[in-house]
Amino acid sequence: MKLFDGIWAPSPRRVRIYLAEKGIEVPRESLDLRKAETDSAHYAAVNPRRLVPALLLDDGTLIDDSVGICRYFEALHPDPPLFGRDPTEIGLVESWIRRIESDLYTPVTYAFRNKHAAFAGRAISGDWPEIPQIPALIERGELMWNACLDRIDAHLAGRDWLVGDGFSFADIAALAAVDFGASTKMPDPLAGRPQVARWHEAATARPSSQA
Repeated sequence: MKLFDGIWAPSPRRVRIYLAEKGIEVPRESLDLRKAETDSAHYAAVNPRRLVPALLLDDGTLIDDSVGICRYFEALHPDPPLFGRDPTEIGLVESWIRRIESDLYTPVTYAFRNKHAAFAGRAISGDWPEIPQIPALIERGELMWNACLDRIDAHLAGRDWLVGDGFSFADIAALAAVDFGASTKMPDPLAGRPQVARWHEAATARPSSQA
């Protein structure tokens, strides 16, 4: 098998953190998104959607979604569990993953891809027809970002992690989104949010966060 990776992008980072937490080594090929290597004929033949990450299995099956890839490895290597330790936690981790993707990560992409001239005509990543930028989505993205972080800050009061007593994929998804937002000049995610700041410090201190 081979994992197609992208060094600075948040979705591939989620997979790298997950694999590091599990201690799983996977052969990988790193693509430079700044040089548009995902648009190459070589990669388009692997993944017509031209997105990373993508896991190509030995039988030719392609899993081209970060959660799907991690779910695949979770089924093969259930310990330590990162998608919940019992039915309740499994449900909560799944709901937090969806919430983070829709309410935190997507707003960052709204703001990022609708703000910069480099994405003119490419307001959505991947292989699409020309999609124009919508400047109003910048403000909407920042509003959603701040509101979601405020809710997370309130939720983390008295909790070390988003779900249960242990670090989970929900925390991985949130860490990748928060760091991506900070790197793209979204409003400071830690300012005025002591619980998020505490959680972020603990998550960042984990060796896997450097993967």
